[in-house]
Amino acid sequence: MAAAFLNIYGYVFVFFLSFIATFPPESRAHVAVFDNYWTQRQTDALRQTMNSYDPNPLNVTDHFNHHVSLAMDATESNNGTRRELTQVRKSGRKIHKSSGKCLAYNAIDKCWRCDRNWAKNRKKLTDCVLGFGRKTTGGKDGPIYVVNDASDNDLVNPKPGTLRYAVTRDGPLWIIFARSMIIKLQQELMITSDKTIDGRGARIYIMEGAGLTLQYVNNVIIHNIYVKHIVPGNGGLIRDSEHHLGLRTKSDGDGISLFGATNVWIDHVSMTRCADGMIDAIQGSTAVTISNSHFTDHQEVMLFGARDEDVIDKKMQITVAFNHFGKRLEQRMPRCRFGLIHVVNNDYTHWEMYAIGGNMNPTIISQGNRFIAPPNEQAKQITKREYTPFIEWKSWNWQSEGDYFLNGAYFVQSGKANAWSPKPVNPLPNKFRIRPKPGTMVRKLTMDAGALGCKHGKAC
Repeated sequence: MAAAFLNIYGYVFVFFLSFIATFPPESRAHVAVFDNYWTQRQTDALRQTMNSYDPNPLNVTDHFNHHVSLAMDATESNNGTRRELTQVRKSGRKIHKSSGKCLAYNAIDKCWRCDRNWAKNRKKLTDCVLGFGRKTTGGKDGPIYVVNDASDNDLVNPKPGTLRYAVTRDGPLWIIFARSMIIKLQQELMITSDKTIDGRGARIYIMEGAGLTLQYVNNVIIHNIYVKHIVPGNGGLIRDSEHHLGLRTKSDGDGISLFGATNVWIDHVSMTRCADGMIDAIQGSTAVTISNSHFTDHQEVMLFGARDEDVIDKKMQITVAFNHFGKRLEQRMPRCRFGLIHVVNNDYTHWEMYAIGGNMNPTIISQGNRFIAPPNEQAKQITKREYTPFIEWKSWNWQSEGDYFLNGAYFVQSGKANAWSPKPVNPLPNKFRIRPKPGTMVRKLTMDAGALGCKHGKAC
């Protein structure tokens, strides 16, 4: 299948470009005037989609599981041999004080959170991403930019010191915050390529306004922020890069929108109540990792692929790992069209309709997740194939391995194991081809999902 995708590169490229001028308005992702600037960005993004696609995805999933196993085994070993320091209060009660060992179980967190000097070594974060977004470096090659102004009053000429000013600069930037702040975006925030939004050391809320948009961009990290109560924006003239502004139509009210975006890592984000989706990845978005995040109070959580006509989404490859899908969620965790989605070591404690769904023959590899079904007897099934008869979806590759099912939850499998990568060239020696950590360990792996309260001078 992977080889077949590569063979149609030329066909898809010509097909896609030939329809740029005739796509319906919704496929232009809120660009009211599709000028030469946006046409060029769309063309460049398509090339990046093709270049970012991995023809041997099993290499990526094995690489991920290998590092998860190494990290967890090391943490368990440290915990098992750790000494406890006992002190006696005047009252005679004994209290126990740990030796200060850092408890970070999953491989992404263990890579950086135990460093007390994380604030001086912020860019080490780029060494820690795993999964399909593993090549994402964000603003690593640029200077650190400090946001010290929470306002968002000028959409055309953003004020220096604001988040909108920072994300619309043309070069790479590592964006941090001078203090905790609530940012109410007047309209969608257009983020350019090679940016990191790093909320560590402060409590950063994007709330009660519009959301974040990554349109035809490459190499973006969004880390350690809150995204809450997002509403649609009315559109209008909005700056989308340092040297361009354009007319936008009304935005949907997504928390984080990816349109033709590649090499994106979303990590330790807490999300609550968005008017539309929480995270949508469509129109050729690929090489994406969504990790260590916490989701609550929403109907349609994640949409990967928006339209049956967008065949470019066959190149979509996304890792969803170490997330907690929490209270008052209904469906789409995620809902997929086309592509390959690796759903690994997540904690699904709530859903009302289903957890994972899709159509148009997506490949879904579910490994080591914990699924706790709702009380509703009609909603025990984790999976949902939409708008497709059994005779067609029975050959789709939806596989479950090492998942932990509680309260009657069940995963309907189809297709055959490893069919998505029939002849992998694994970069790891055979002795390291470790299977994913089982779903019974998910509580530890996801125990710190969501935005973290990192403090300077202390392990995070």
